[in-house]
Amino acid sequence: MLPASCPCPPALAVAVPDLQLTLPARAENVAVVRHALGGLGDALGLDPAALADVKLAVTEACTNVVLHAYPDDEEGDLGVSATVEADGCISVAVTDEGRGMVPRTDSPGLGLGLPLIASLTEHLEVGSPDQAATEVKMVFRIATSVS
Repeated sequence: MLPASCPCPPALAVAVPDLQLTLPARAENVAVVRHALGGLGDALGLDPAALADVKLAVTEACTNVVLHAYPDDEEGDLGVSATVEADGCISVAVTDEGRGMVPRTDSPGLGLGLPLIASLTEHLEVGSPDQAATEVKMVFRIATSVS
């Protein structure tokens, strides 16, 4: 639950996303997502420090898809949608249609990704809408740059 002081919505609204991408879940496409978020932030005049936090958290979530979603070099998609809210927040969802969140004894990561994402967001939800998918919903407080 969000603190009462946070005007940000707890989940993505039904609004049409300002950015929507579906790419193959490959390492090189994490940079594509990061670049697209940077372009969105620049176009909207977002505060560079806040945009850096958004890009770092979303990069981590996308990297998790690449490393963990699809077993044994199985191919699959990486989905990203971002919606800039009128209340000074941006909602981002990173999705996959992989195996869902399951324990892995052979995990290539250190397990620091989700705590890092949580530290950068106002609100974080991680879930599996069904058994073979994962959705990471993040809400960030942002501000526009003062020129």
